[in-house]
Amino acid sequence: MGLFSFTKEIAIDLGTANTVVIYNGKIVVDEPSVIAFNDRTGKPLAIGSEAQKMQGKTHSNIKTIRPLRNGVIADFYATEQMIRGMIKMANCKGNFFISSMRIVICIPSGSTEVEIRAVRDSVEHAGIRDVYLIYEPMAAAVGIGLNVEAAEGNMVVDIGGGTTEIAVISLGGIVSNKSIRLAGDDLTTDILEYMGRQHNIKIGERTAELIKINVGSALANLANPPEDYIVFGPNRMTALPMEVPVSYQEITHCLDKSISKIELAVLNTLENTPPELYADIVHNGIYLTGGGALLKGLDKRLGDKINIPFHIAEDPLHAVAKGTSIALKNINKFNFLIR
Repeated sequence: MGLFSFTKEIAIDLGTANTVVIYNGKIVVDEPSVIAFNDRTGKPLAIGSEAQKMQGKTHSNIKTIRPLRNGVIADFYATEQMIRGMIKMANCKGNFFISSMRIVICIPSGSTEVEIRAVRDSVEHAGIRDVYLIYEPMAAAVGIGLNVEAAEGNMVVDIGGGTTEIAVISLGGIVSNKSIRLAGDDLTTDILEYMGRQHNIKIGERTAELIKINVGSALANLANPPEDYIVFGPNRMTALPMEVPVSYQEITHCLDKSISKIELAVLNTLENTPPELYADIVHNGIYLTGGGALLKGLDKRLGDKINIPFHIAEDPLHAVAKGTSIALKNINKFNFLIR
């Protein structure tokens, strides 16, 4: 931006698990969607990774909050403060007023009018007036380089932290879609409950997340299996310390039901897809984006179940954010942006 350009443009992927901010086409913030408050004064103490480090380790004067749950705003004030903090971290403000910013922010495709209004209000209460919204699967499709305005069917499955977004896109619009509130957080919860039930060990949400990252798998037979992940924690009955090795086959078993629900949602979306677009999807394959796309063997499992090839995006974690940034640059061209 030049010296006399008063409008700062930023793209935000406000995710349940992570928030990504892009400025001038570059990722300037990629932080967990967590904020810590002083419980006495109500003032923010830390945002992002610094706040995440405090999770499960705070005393009575500090509380950590994940302001988004299942893809929607669960705590309005915390979301507003987190957005303010993320923008400050991005250092986009310079010497200009925050109200001079233009923002494109993504939302789940199954959002209700109330949920859309909550996102818009949170951003506006943070001081920004020029706000555009884009649906997550559309942003993901743009971010991985698909020509969303062509007369051709493309299907995207975006598995985030709070929601799984499934959409068939053609001619710059969503033809059929399904948004289910089952995603990365639910897989983490499955692991947390499984460890307590199967191994009688008490673990926290962060440890369950690390198990998912290290040995999470959708298939019981992987070509390159990961080594067992060692988990430390107290016995639920005796409170004595335990050391438990966890294999990827175990995690495959404990995640099976949740992954089956994602499979069913994909099949339901395909069922509602017009035949001509269905043929395009069979030819082009289905694209996986979001953090859930990194689950080992997921593309093969879905492909074997549905008989359509699944492709993992080159950078699945940032596909939505990149698409949001591209939409921001072409704000007058794309008619699928919500004003």
